[in-house]
Amino acid sequence: MSEIHWEEPFCAEAANCFRLGTDDYGNAYITVSGQEDRFVTDSREALQTMIRDIKAGKADHLL
Repeated sequence: MSEIHWEEPFCAEAANCFRLGTDDYGNAYITVSGQEDRFVTDSREALQTMIRDIKAGKADHLL
């Protein structure tokens, strides 16, 4: 497995933080900040859609 390059944490109202990452093969990852050894992976497009929906308030209960 290649190394995951994590972005800075995104925190909603300074309480719930998650991080996005990618690897050298273009795979995308999401995790709770501080638990980078436990993550969900999917296509970059699927995770981008999920994050956009969360930020738009469609799924804020996930945070």
